[in-house]
Amino acid sequence: MKAPSPSKAPALLLTIALISSSLTVIAQDSGAPRTQWGAPDLQGVYSIATVTMLERGEQFGGELVISAEEAARVGATGESYLDELVNSGDGEPDVGGYNTFWMDPGERMAEINGEIRSSIIVEPEDGRLPWAEGAQRTIFAGRRSRGAFDGPEVRPMGERCLVGFGSSGGPPMLPVLYNNHSRIVQTEDYVMILAEMNHDARIVRLRDSEHSDTQKWLGDSIGYYEGDTLVVETTNFHDQEGFRGALRHFLYLSPSAKITERFSRLDDKTLLYRFTVEDSSVYSRPWTGELPMNAVDDRIYEYACHEGNYALPGILAGARKQEVEAGREKSEQ
Repeated sequence: MKAPSPSKAPALLLTIALISSSLTVIAQDSGAPRTQWGAPDLQGVYSIATVTMLERGEQFGGELVISAEEAARVGATGESYLDELVNSGDGEPDVGGYNTFWMDPGERMAEINGEIRSSIIVEPEDGRLPWAEGAQRTIFAGRRSRGAFDGPEVRPMGERCLVGFGSSGGPPMLPVLYNNHSRIVQTEDYVMILAEMNHDARIVRLRDSEHSDTQKWLGDSIGYYEGDTLVVETTNFHDQEGFRGALRHFLYLSPSAKITERFSRLDDKTLLYRFTVEDSSVYSRPWTGELPMNAVDDRIYEYACHEGNYALPGILAGARKQEVEAGREKSEQ
């Protein structure tokens, strides 16, 4: 490269300085921290714990944004949430589930930009899932047709410790009873989103423009950046992972569903998580939800799922015993 002449050097240096200054201003104006390779830095450990439900309850009169007084009036707190769980039974002791010592659903309703949200769903405007005609009937009929839940293949995926229950690992990522932390790690080629529940790790490819044809438990995710936002598109969900149910939400995804997630920074401590579900075989229109991801100082520890889990072997052993007894009775007739 030919060196600039002495007379032109000051002008060149001035041009470089102006360009550098402009780039610095642009970076400062964006307000978002950057990785060393220039991507928006979204890394950290976050919590999506909230007592806000996926769908909007009738008590909110159709309003997405409510006042602090209204939130207090309906008693939407972590304490009231657990009270409802404890007192919603028939008075008999529950020996088959967790007691509230193990539960950590969150302490308050979701709040985004100072607005208290009455539902995670923001579109449609009524905050309800837009089920297609007959979709729920078909889904539950299909589940009933699988027969008795006495074999490992028909037990729920979360119970088999293959994925977390309730769509905790996503997409979409939704809050459940406990373990609502997730960790985001970025490289130039990948983004890893690790869910605390069941230790589900989703790998988002940043260099690919085409999805894999292989069905995956958490779907196949490719991503890209739009300014300060990470956009993730996921499809090719496993057909056994269609049912996503927890105590306070239920949804269904077909293998052909497409979910688009957007991660962007609201402030130093908060990410906005926005997702849109497109699945024409299940829903009459796309629907969208929003959640705040609140930064926490906690670590994510390994989630032990099957250790100490006596329920599944107990169910299967009981079914095998019933089969033996049924065979014995048949032979005696």
